[in-house]
Amino acid sequence: MRAKRRVPLAALGLTALALAGCGSQGADSPGSPSSGGATIDVYAAASLAEVFTTLAADYEAAHPGVTLRLTFAGSSDLAAQINEGAPADVFASANEKQMTVVSEHIDGHSQLFASNTLTIAVPAGNPGGVTDFASLANPDLAVVVCAPEVPCGAATTALEKALGVTLSRVSEFTNVTDVLGSVASGEADAGLVYVTDLARAEGVEGIAFYGAESASTSYPIAVMTTGDARAASRGFVDYVLGPTGQTALNAAGFARPGSSPGN
Repeated sequence: MRAKRRVPLAALGLTALALAGCGSQGADSPGSPSSGGATIDVYAAASLAEVFTTLAADYEAAHPGVTLRLTFAGSSDLAAQINEGAPADVFASANEKQMTVVSEHIDGHSQLFASNTLTIAVPAGNPGGVTDFASLANPDLAVVVCAPEVPCGAATTALEKALGVTLSRVSEFTNVTDVLGSVASGEADAGLVYVTDLARAEGVEGIAFYGAESASTSYPIAVMTTGDARAASRGFVDYVLGPTGQTALNAAGFARPGSSPGN
């Protein structure tokens, strides 16, 4: 039998990604995109990194004077930062639970804008011989997942309960990007990641499995009172919810809220 490999825990979250410049504006009067100057701090789930980076660049190009400053990490980490006073103007979470955690800081209400589903990621060539979700219970496999407090981890736990399988997990990470990196590097035999993350990854293969839709997760977005550019932030949220944002999300593999990718 293959010896089980232990996988070290990853460092917390992802670093902030700055898009063109810094600066801050007063609360609402200079916050309008048409007012000629606003910096919008967007805190978004790690699984949104690629598509939100593209959306932010396109939005800046269409709204001169507006800068979007993006921070990506696990949704639970971001929610904790917001509750501790981080100056988020917009929060996009990978599940509704973490949006509830920051409910007292929401300006108005949150809206669902996408949904996602987990799939199995294995290193290229599938050296562990993984065939389905039940394979992940094999104690000879090193399986990595998200921590239960993170949306992708909560979805993993829900799948275990729904499918009656207890995974042979060796490590839990605070965001789905680190799970994918562990698999791609060959440190792990398999991991559970979102289908959207698998679609843009190199060095890994995906294994779809029956029952994955039983734990799909919906993504909410909201303007936050913790920032200082609420009016401008509303414009970006509307952009994500609108036709351009939805087309970009669909192209990245996200589904409409309440449906599975591909629908």
